[in-house]
Amino acid sequence: MLFSGAQPALLVLADGTVYRGWSFGAMGTTIGEVVFNTGMTGYQEVLTDPSYCGQIVTFTYPELGNTGVNPEDDESGRPQVKGAIARNVCDRPSNWRSTQSLSDYLKHHKIPGIYGIDTRALTRKIRSSGAMNGGISTEILDPAELLMRVQAAPSMAGLNLVKEVTTAAPYEWFEPTVTDWEFQETMPTPPSKPFTVVAIDFGIKKNILRRLASYGCRVVVVPADTPAEKILSYNPDGIFLSNGPGDPSAVTEGIATAKALLASQKPIFGICMGHQILGLSLGADTFKLKFGHRGLNQPAGLTQHVEITSQNHGFAIEAESLPNAEVEITHLNLNDRTVAGLRHKTLPFFSVQYHPEASPGPHDADYLFEKFVQTMRESQASA
Repeated sequence: MLFSGAQPALLVLADGTVYRGWSFGAMGTTIGEVVFNTGMTGYQEVLTDPSYCGQIVTFTYPELGNTGVNPEDDESGRPQVKGAIARNVCDRPSNWRSTQSLSDYLKHHKIPGIYGIDTRALTRKIRSSGAMNGGISTEILDPAELLMRVQAAPSMAGLNLVKEVTTAAPYEWFEPTVTDWEFQETMPTPPSKPFTVVAIDFGIKKNILRRLASYGCRVVVVPADTPAEKILSYNPDGIFLSNGPGDPSAVTEGIATAKALLASQKPIFGICMGHQILGLSLGADTFKLKFGHRGLNQPAGLTQHVEITSQNHGFAIEAESLPNAEVEITHLNLNDRTVAGLRHKTLPFFSVQYHPEASPGPHDADYLFEKFVQTMRESQASA
């Protein structure tokens, strides 16, 4: 179904593949890495997740925008994607929490989108050929001209996008309605004195901050380029390394900071890019996945315990490069056996290549926040 007055739009991939559809959101031209997300829900959280900075997201679920958007479901202050691709888009949302249609929301934030194309065929294309740059345009409708623009854009490999999404200045997280976001009816008893956690912001999601606060943590968020000395001046009980966009190996300042923090032997917990940066600081290597893991039902585990997890990443740690004498793998992605979790054998460091905070996604891995608190508790007791 077309919007009233719908305008033609063009999608061109870097290999010359062309898709013609219709515009929603903002008019104009945008270029980014085209990826796909297999979730059946949570499109607003996906669009506002800073880990998607620099990317154009294809939604495999055929209907987008049915429930509109609302301020509470944003995972950051604005949409972070370069563009959106959908099969069908609803311009008359029906939900009691909705304050705006998806198309109007993207238009307000100057994010172009294209709909009316075969997203199944596009997803199969990405799966077979790999994630690649692409462009959406309502003003350049000549495929050859748009292809030239796409092919001139930089590749995601080697790209440091953290500087585009990290906070400009330190701040303490506070959200008075945090109890509205609880996953469980009963939570573990919080510590009598809140543990201070310094979260290094490589592109942190709001729900990570909510989960840390829910487990009784006082959270101070600092920019990605904050040196270790400044982080330790907060006298933290633990340090959190957040998710983020781009190539983790290009975030040299974050890797250097994490390496310096290892010497402090403070408890460290990393998620997604934080997991990759922790691995890099321990001497491991990372590599770009063919098309990445982006969805809400990715199985992760190692033995008989399997977690269904929310994932969003395009890079992974090279298992053979890990210093096996010091570090062990705790989780694998059970679809392709890539590293999905690790921990140090003697020191209080651990990380996972998925999103235990959900939003969107399952809550199987929420226990990792409790594990982090327990690690801080044990570290404090042994000090």
